[in-house]
Amino acid sequence: MSTDDDRHDALGLAELVRTRAAHPRELVDRAIARIERGNPRLNAVIHRMYEVARQQADAVDVTSGAPFVGVPFLAKDLVSTWAGERQTSGSRLTAEWVAPHDSELARRFRAAGVIPVGKTNTPELGIVPVTEPLLHGPTRNPWNLDRTCGGSSGGSAAAVAAGFVPMASGGDGGGSIRIPSSCCGVFGLKPTRGRTPLGPDAGEAWQGCAIEHVITRSVRDSAAMLDATHGEDAGAPYAAPPPKRRFAEEVGAPPGKLRIAFTKAALLPADVDPACVRAVEDAATLLASLGHELVESHPTFDGEQVAVDFLTMLVGEVAADVAASEQLVGRKARVGDLEPETAVLARMGHAVPAVEFALASRRLRTLSRHIAPWFAGFDAFLTPTLAQPPLAIGALKPKAAEAVVMRVAQRLPIGGVLHKLGALDQMAARAWAFTPFTAVWNVTGQPACSLPLFWDGGLPIGVQLVGRFGDEATLFRLASQLEVARPWKDRRPPPL
Repeated sequence: MSTDDDRHDALGLAELVRTRAAHPRELVDRAIARIERGNPRLNAVIHRMYEVARQQADAVDVTSGAPFVGVPFLAKDLVSTWAGERQTSGSRLTAEWVAPHDSELARRFRAAGVIPVGKTNTPELGIVPVTEPLLHGPTRNPWNLDRTCGGSSGGSAAAVAAGFVPMASGGDGGGSIRIPSSCCGVFGLKPTRGRTPLGPDAGEAWQGCAIEHVITRSVRDSAAMLDATHGEDAGAPYAAPPPKRRFAEEVGAPPGKLRIAFTKAALLPADVDPACVRAVEDAATLLASLGHELVESHPTFDGEQVAVDFLTMLVGEVAADVAASEQLVGRKARVGDLEPETAVLARMGHAVPAVEFALASRRLRTLSRHIAPWFAGFDAFLTPTLAQPPLAIGALKPKAAEAVVMRVAQRLPIGGVLHKLGALDQMAARAWAFTPFTAVWNVTGQPACSLPLFWDGGLPIGVQLVGRFGDEATLFRLASQLEVARPWKDRRPPPL
């Protein structure tokens, strides 16, 4: 076999294994070599599982029928757990915690045939849309090492874009699969709420906004992995509608003539960079050339209220995540265990009255009632994935004065004061300036994906397609049509 196996997608590598054109140990060793060669500059992989991966590769049954038999894989260092492996969640508080068992999704990943060779970088507790934790340092964008790879699944997206592995896991609570996919020029789908499992340790995450899946190079890999991982999750509070047929069958199937809405206007308060506007205009033109009807339209709702409500929910969940982390390690967080921003968000979470948290959560859930009737008139919705091209590393770090306030705030019980002074409103405005298009669909639970159709100044600029609740099928048909019309698999960043 040639050494260019990093040019194959995951299903392509699995076919090489099944036909004995490659041995899983060869694939694992080559993936490890690529990581060791490129990771010192990229910093995408923060935990190595090499020896276990080699043992698993040597024991693979190539006749198992698993769709991704023998394929090297990277796992995001957050949410899903892998038995016997460290799970830092990007935090110094849990830097040494070792998972006692596989999560249900990790078990399904293993059953699908992948071989995890390591874990990828993530911001502390997955809170921010860039991957620059103090514990591990920033993960850089393989297209430009001075730019962010996005977050929170930034390590996974950067690793896939750089060719370390063809597929890596990710989670998405406000855009955390789609944001880094846009920044790194890869494909990332957030499934419908309840489509993939969170068991056995969680019922839901972030009030039902967060869900896990994978980041891939090809649409077909994403579809096949969703086939392998979706389905009944014992004890889950809800489940996504069952698909009419396998998702893999949707890839390449004619989508027919679809009515697609599109917008260039931010859904939450933000200005949209001209490059992101051009990306949507380009995608709309391409879709029209493929025979679809494009209509400039978007659902109307109070974006400012949604932004503040989401941040209200978030600070409560951050406070709960910190408390859960403290339970894992058996002690309270000390000064220095948490990044200043995380500590302040957690204090604000303790300060927000329960009634405000509940009202914010109710308003968020009601958002679906406003959007669903509008969506009934369209098969899909096209937007920019982000409001700006990939930011410079450090662009979202607190300014000097803010950093001083945060350092003081993490030592004193002033979360309520910050809340009363409108600090939450200010944080909301800052958070959504980069990512005003993604979180709405976490709130409604609808499937959404980022596609790498456009580049500007050497940087990928993703566009987002959103489907109706439970309708990943239309997204897979449409995304695969676009993948054929505007192939991206041979667009690769400079060698590391």
